[in-house]
Amino acid sequence: MRSLIGRLRKTPAPAAKADPAPSRLTYRMQRWMLTPGIRLGLRIGVPFCLTLAATSAFLANEKRRDALNLFVADIRASIQERPEFMVNMMAIDGAGSNLGEDIREVVPLDFPVSSFDLDVEQIRLTIVELDPVKSASVRIRPGGILQVDVVERIPAVIWRNRDGLEMLDASGVRVDALDRRQDRPDLPVIAGRGAGQAVPEALQLLATAKPMTGRVRGLVRVGERRWDLVLDRGQRIQLPPEEAVQALERVLAVNEVQDLLERDVVTVDMRLTARPTIRMSENAMQEWWRIRQVNGSGQ
Repeated sequence: MRSLIGRLRKTPAPAAKADPAPSRLTYRMQRWMLTPGIRLGLRIGVPFCLTLAATSAFLANEKRRDALNLFVADIRASIQERPEFMVNMMAIDGAGSNLGEDIREVVPLDFPVSSFDLDVEQIRLTIVELDPVKSASVRIRPGGILQVDVVERIPAVIWRNRDGLEMLDASGVRVDALDRRQDRPDLPVIAGRGAGQAVPEALQLLATAKPMTGRVRGLVRVGERRWDLVLDRGQRIQLPPEEAVQALERVLAVNEVQDLLERDVVTVDMRLTARPTIRMSENAMQEWWRIRQVNGSGQ
């Protein structure tokens, strides 16, 4: 019995096994590292910050900054000045000789020039600002050609105003100045203050008076509200502010039947459409009074 108890006392106790579970601090660190934001920051944010810090340290020196700018400028110039990117000439289509010279004057380019240095849209806007230009398109063609396609405004009338003679298109937009009336005998003449703002109506009246084209001298705007049709021999047809075309058609209809405008008539007043008035010349009035007196004395 004693021997058994002695052997039991001498038997060593079994060693305790190590706990495989991580410590609380280690567990929290592992969980923190598994957070998507932390993982993204370590993968992207840390390299970015290191690169930014290295770049800032490099550019902190002024000499290194100047050297880098010069290097970039040399690389850019070597690309932009390659032959395939150079523009050597400007071609203008759709414009007359005078307008072509004006375009070259307002777009003073020193060829050859790199296409990277050309602002095509700004060039187009500059050209469109010219009075004779209705629309324009600008592009760079293969072969180093700056192509300018222009649509010119077509003069429709000559406006005689305080500043002289100006050609206007059918919408009343200025096309160009005119030195002498004889330079464009094919265009009708309008005059008076505000006539340039009523060109569409003036063209309608001139189209209505086409049967009398040989006698029409022009249109005069009166009071910025109505027209007078001026004929040769000093005759005038005074038209109303409203329905002027219809009033002119009535006068032409009467003239076709009774040769009204072939008589000694100075003015046909249609301003009051319900009561047209005719004013005769001085000689015609004297002759009319003479005939009336003769008829009166004969009775």
